[in-house]
Amino acid sequence: MSLLEVQEVGVRFGGVLALESLSFSLEAEQICALIGPNGAGKTTLFNVISRIYEPSQGQVRFDGHDLLAAPAHKIMDFGVARTFQNLALVPGLTVLQNVMIGAYGRSRGGIWASTLRLPPVRAEERRVTSRSLEILDRLGLSAVASRPCAGLPYGTLKRIEFARALASEPKLLMLDEPASGLTHGEVDELGLLIQQIRDEFSLTVLLVEHHMSMVMAISQKVVVMDLGRKIAEGTPAEVAQDPRVIAAYLGAPA
Repeated sequence: MSLLEVQEVGVRFGGVLALESLSFSLEAEQICALIGPNGAGKTTLFNVISRIYEPSQGQVRFDGHDLLAAPAHKIMDFGVARTFQNLALVPGLTVLQNVMIGAYGRSRGGIWASTLRLPPVRAEERRVTSRSLEILDRLGLSAVASRPCAGLPYGTLKRIEFARALASEPKLLMLDEPASGLTHGEVDELGLLIQQIRDEFSLTVLLVEHHMSMVMAISQKVVVMDLGRKIAEGTPAEVAQDPRVIAAYLGAPA
């Protein structure tokens, strides 16, 4: 059984059809890229999976769970984490504190235990801190762990958001345009990092990205969208030769 199954998902905003009967599946530890022109519906799908948007039709199942039947705050408990197109870090907090926010998303401490600072809460804090520091070290961010996020280079901020998502111990990591704003060298480094993190953490990765060189280099599967519909699906080599994909990107008749 596939780890993630998107079945006939549709989304409407008033009279605008943002997603139309979109279906695809994702296997465990696979890197799958969602590509397509701006406005194709890629981020809309991310927002459906992470329960920000309510679809008008369809199903989304993850690891045997019906995600659409769960409240948004439970999605992380199932093992789903994401990053955003626009950075969602807290500028005034340190790098370590921002990453710990992700780890606390999976914390099991109750409100009274936290308020009273009971021993289980203190033990959880030590675990969260240790976990966050390990991830920062793995991503080469240890040197800035105690610095506020404000004022750090954009490429560094992208890695911090990546680290925060990893701190929640996900099974599925959804990356929304992680390479946007990066230099060509940083894009190449990021592609290698995504592959390494997938292997080390046994992750499944769903990726929205416009840098085709990175998509083609690291993806096992590519789903191509245009105007809210899936127009192609397959390996990078297969979709690169699909006339519908060429038409969507170049404007030529398919």
